[in-house]
Amino acid sequence: MNRTLSTVPTELAGKVVTPDDRRYRLLRSTYTTIGRPAAVVLPESADDVAAALRLARDTGLRVAVRSGGHGLSGRGTNHGGLVIDLTALHRVDVLDRGSRLVRVEAGARWAHVAQALARHGLAISSGDHGNVGVGGIATGGGIGWLVRQYGLTIDRIRAVEVVLPDGTAVRADADVEPDLLWVMRGAGAGAGIAVAFEIEAMELRDVGYAQLVMAVDPTGETLRRWADTMAHAPRELSTAVMLSTQGATTAAVITAVVASDSPSVIRRTVEPLLGIGDVMAQQAHVVPYTELVPMLHLHANSGQMRSSTTNGLFTDMTPDAARALVAASAAPAPVLVQLRSLGGATHDPSPSAMAFPHRHQNTLVVASAFPPDDHPTLAAAWTPIAPLTDGAYVNFESDPDEVTFARAYPGPTGTRVAELWERYDPDGVLRPGPRA
Repeated sequence: MNRTLSTVPTELAGKVVTPDDRRYRLLRSTYTTIGRPAAVVLPESADDVAAALRLARDTGLRVAVRSGGHGLSGRGTNHGGLVIDLTALHRVDVLDRGSRLVRVEAGARWAHVAQALARHGLAISSGDHGNVGVGGIATGGGIGWLVRQYGLTIDRIRAVEVVLPDGTAVRADADVEPDLLWVMRGAGAGAGIAVAFEIEAMELRDVGYAQLVMAVDPTGETLRRWADTMAHAPRELSTAVMLSTQGATTAAVITAVVASDSPSVIRRTVEPLLGIGDVMAQQAHVVPYTELVPMLHLHANSGQMRSSTTNGLFTDMTPDAARALVAASAAPAPVLVQLRSLGGATHDPSPSAMAFPHRHQNTLVVASAFPPDDHPTLAAAWTPIAPLTDGAYVNFESDPDEVTFARAYPGPTGTRVAELWERYDPDGVLRPGPRA
């Protein structure tokens, strides 16, 4: 017989927030989605997470799991269900300075992680915003500011502490539960709730940071030159490009990060980018890595950035692809187009090493549209681009479904992911369902 939310497990006393609680307003939503859950649970331990899962089973409530609430799909909330908010699980500890092994809890924000590790001269390539939670990125991929030097966040995860849907707590590493480790690195959302990660950090304090603005021609040759430059760039260089169209002019705003504090290395690494187009503005600095994901980024999530987003991976920036991206940015109903460089260390792991098989692609393209006509606008802009892509990244998709699953987890990877989701969550407690 189902219990009501008025009767909760003893260990969750004071940790269940319902709509009549003054805390509810700040906990109900994510960055992109306004939610109306029946309750939000604030666990402080793995045992609390297990108790929250038992509560969901007893009440029959649909589960949403939230680490930071920045995810584009809005899956960190729902309507009428139970949200398990991991915010209180935010410790960051250096386990072994010699091997650079750190333990990071899933509810930590990357701003906190960067600040905590900076005291030890360490860093993890994470998301590109300090308010993003660790759990979502560290189970989906992790394409950050240092991606070409460091690889994806999941590439450096050595162990994951997981609460399975049946409430069992497991530490998965290469020797114990290797299948669980495999699926948690890239497709963790459907297997269990990660509460902490053991991650190999890198030695890093300061980085080179440059911003360039240059004109983009309608054929997209500027983008093709950028892609070619990045294909031959040293690993220290990672870049992100945002296309901005004003009237008849499209510009590329390029952010370049060099994993070095040497002015000569930074200058030599960034200089080739100056040759890809007509530079309209430029600046370069040496800054602490913490400035890329600063504490100033931290904010409450209230559904303030409603949007529709999709993405695709590109192996080559063909003329058709470059032209289509510029056209999407410059259309009468434009979309926000962003590109992120891959390659370098992201190509090192085998495609079968973890549940992220995309190890030969060189560019991630993300397209977003905004209300009131975000869905039709995005669909119209993405239709000519989609056939040119070669896979997709699960964390930049607003509306995950069977089609987007197949793009993120193609072929044998998708088959294995589905099998492991069924093994670890046979009742589908965490299985992604319709958007809230």
